[in-house]
Amino acid sequence: MARKTARPGRTLALLFLAIAIMFGGIAFAGTWKPELGLDLRGGTEISMTAKNSEGGSVPKESLEEAKAIIDQRVNGSGITGGRVTTEGNDVIKVSIPGTGKVQRETAERVRQTAKLRFRLVACSPQKTCGSGAAGSDPGSMLQDPSSGNAPGTSQRAPFGGETVEPAADESAGGDASASPSASPSAKPEEKSDNAIVPVDDAVKFMRSPPAEWATRYNSFTCPAPGSDPVEDVPGQPLLTCDDDGAPYLLTPAVIEGTEIKEASSGIPQQQANYVVTLDFKSEGNKIFADTTGAIAGSGEQFAIVLDGKVISAPTADSRISGGAQISGDFTQKTAAALANNLKYGSLPLDFPEDGIQTKVIGPSLAGNQLSAGLWAGLIGLILVVIFSVLYYRAMSVVVIGSLAVAGAATYGMILLLSETAGVTLDLPGVAGLIVGIGITADSFIILYERMRDDMREGRSMRVSVDTAWVRARNTCLASDAVSFLAAFVLYVFATNEVKGFAFMLGLTTIIDVLVFFWFTHPMTKLMAGWGFFNKGHVLSGMDQRAIGTVAPKGTTLVGGKA
Repeated sequence: MARKTARPGRTLALLFLAIAIMFGGIAFAGTWKPELGLDLRGGTEISMTAKNSEGGSVPKESLEEAKAIIDQRVNGSGITGGRVTTEGNDVIKVSIPGTGKVQRETAERVRQTAKLRFRLVACSPQKTCGSGAAGSDPGSMLQDPSSGNAPGTSQRAPFGGETVEPAADESAGGDASASPSASPSAKPEEKSDNAIVPVDDAVKFMRSPPAEWATRYNSFTCPAPGSDPVEDVPGQPLLTCDDDGAPYLLTPAVIEGTEIKEASSGIPQQQANYVVTLDFKSEGNKIFADTTGAIAGSGEQFAIVLDGKVISAPTADSRISGGAQISGDFTQKTAAALANNLKYGSLPLDFPEDGIQTKVIGPSLAGNQLSAGLWAGLIGLILVVIFSVLYYRAMSVVVIGSLAVAGAATYGMILLLSETAGVTLDLPGVAGLIVGIGITADSFIILYERMRDDMREGRSMRVSVDTAWVRARNTCLASDAVSFLAAFVLYVFATNEVKGFAFMLGLTTIIDVLVFFWFTHPMTKLMAGWGFFNKGHVLSGMDQRAIGTVAPKGTTLVGGKA
């Protein structure tokens, strides 16, 4: 069997092609500067004054819980550079790097209470109050994954597994609503205002809404966009609208958002639009199954309400258990934001609009701190280059090339992550990048010294590249594994201020491994085939004097035995 021939030129070509594709994506995005953190650039500060919905002072435990939830929303990954602090007994301050559109959207998500509730639809544009089933246009469909598409909804593809598939009219819209007492005969009104109602009670209200609520619905007009959000009391019926301005009269809530076990976003198979997938806890799953079973095949609607706004009002063709999907006019960012808010929970406190103030803040560090950090990195890089030129001579071309490729790959990844994942570069992150220079330098020093050891034993440079690579590779992998483990531990257990350092250290460690395998080794192997190096030129860095051997008098070392 023929021995497989290594092709270093092909490996180098693939590496440069990958880097070119990466920078092509960056050029397409039009972003050539990374987002800087609060300490280097400043950003937006949101001051939120909390209000206890039950009256009285704000409990300290609730304030801390709200702070933790907001921190997860703003900086759940630990790499976006957000900062959340409390001030006094009722104020939470949120600082976000930057002042652009993304920051304004983040600020809006921060103050959302993210209270999700599930209700039945008593009245809607498709269903006259007390008429039973909806009209000929039932809207979207809750569909059993095991069945085909229901009539009128063939455009919706079924899902595999236990996922529920509702489509949405659009994403959330705003509204205000009053909540008067219903007639004494309505069972939902006999329950606590803050408690959900049994499914049977909600079904009775849906099919025969009290006259007072039907009258209010018939005279109800959706308010203009930007109005104050509706007060969503779980034990009370709800008058509200969707994003298209369609009014709804909803029953008291049958499922609370606290019954959600997991929330995620993505594009399901056989579809092209983003959805938010919800998995319920055991009790929530049972109620959801009972609710869909009660309206299955009737054309009656089941509303998903977020912060008092209808974001989806599907029907169901069968009893369904396992979860639900919220579909609508989602982009990748809006779907991820909604899933993030639902995943990390509802805020235990209310934050009235008049208690929220937003302002632009400057960097927390002096402007010369970034310059000082960059100068430190540049000086360290220059010292490494000087050492490699003096010690390895012409072989330092590989050293300088490895540093350049690692630097380009690192900068490109920071730009991509800044654009796609909101990564910001703060001063601890700059320190992590500087440490990465030393990690890259370690790799080629280990390889070159292994090569020199083999050449002292009489091997040629061509042979020593392969024999030294096996040992150097294992050593470098072990060293990089330790560095990556340290970065991982710091990232998981340290505070947000240190996570920037840990993330950049881990990123540069991974890039060092890729550069070592895809550039340093193939480039060294390629150069070993050139006579300038394998014949031991005095400037090659692999000559007799450099490797520490003495040739017999009157002879010249032009290579060794294999």
